[in-house]
Amino acid sequence: MSHTLRLVPPPIRLVDAPEPNWAQIARLSDDTGLLEHARNAIPRREHGYCVDDVSRGLLVVAREPQPTALVCGLAERYLAFLTHALAPDGTCRNRMGYDRVWHDEPSLGDWWGRAVWGLGTAAARCPVAWIRAEAREAFGLAARQRSPWPRAMAFAGLGAAEVLRADPRSGTAASLLGDAATVIGLPGTDPEWTWPERELTYANPALAEVLIHAGDLLGDEPLLADGLRMLTWLCRMQEHHGHLSTVPVGGWRPDVPKHRHDQQPIEAAATADACATAALVTGDDRWDAPLFQSIAWFLGDNDSGAVMYDPLTGGGYDGLTPDGPNLNQGAESTLALVSTLQHARALASRSATRPSGGLP
Repeated sequence: MSHTLRLVPPPIRLVDAPEPNWAQIARLSDDTGLLEHARNAIPRREHGYCVDDVSRGLLVVAREPQPTALVCGLAERYLAFLTHALAPDGTCRNRMGYDRVWHDEPSLGDWWGRAVWGLGTAAARCPVAWIRAEAREAFGLAARQRSPWPRAMAFAGLGAAEVLRADPRSGTAASLLGDAATVIGLPGTDPEWTWPERELTYANPALAEVLIHAGDLLGDEPLLADGLRMLTWLCRMQEHHGHLSTVPVGGWRPDVPKHRHDQQPIEAAATADACATAALVTGDDRWDAPLFQSIAWFLGDNDSGAVMYDPLTGGGYDGLTPDGPNLNQGAESTLALVSTLQHARALASRSATRPSGGLP
């Protein structure tokens, strides 16, 4: 009788995570900004630029503690793009064509919130002093506004938290962070659905992360506990057979069977962000486990067992479909990859100082 040998892949370890690779981000960037889409790794100029992705780009480059000349140059271009997108009243455009013509009017959608997030992160963290100063001025302009949309306010609240953590005297940031938490709302009492909304859609970890920041920075312990409870429940909802399975396009609702495709890399990155914040605020290393799951999602520990990046280009794949990865390497997915690998690097550094027996 013949036997077929079934090969079982070795477990993913933290040391398997590569260093952040800026090659695909540089490929998508030009002297105007960051092109949104790619076919495989080639930028699709016909789709132009959007503030959503340029804002993500600015916050990711601002998080780089020792930026190269390339990364500093990207920060300059992205900051210039965002300051050009802002109207005098602090509202924000989103879409620009490759011909450098804006295609929309200033408003307060998600892109405004992401602009505030990127500007706030650059104002607080960028190692280049003049970029911090310019970003702080633009943040102050955009932070005058308030959006009626919870996710737009969540993104803005994350930018406000960055500024407030760097400068606890910033009344502008404190006010915006508090208002963001109010718009998001509090989790319900039903242990089966611990969420302020009746469905999970997109960027869900950001909602919990804002409450965690607000509770910590504004001295509201019940709010902090609510944010941690929300994130704990969300991580449990997104765990499937021991790995991360993010809320997919189309979302999840109570009492409806979960579908698991298409999953977006930005959701894994948002989970990593929120868990890293929870670990920072609480000092509890138990948050490292779901953070590691977010990292491992890109490395192949996901519902399809598919590696979600191209090591040759440095690009992140655009989504996890029932047939495997969408091999296009656009700005959003590549920035999600780089952001999560930044967390992997930081987690490896923390883990190296602990006694043995922690993360793999």
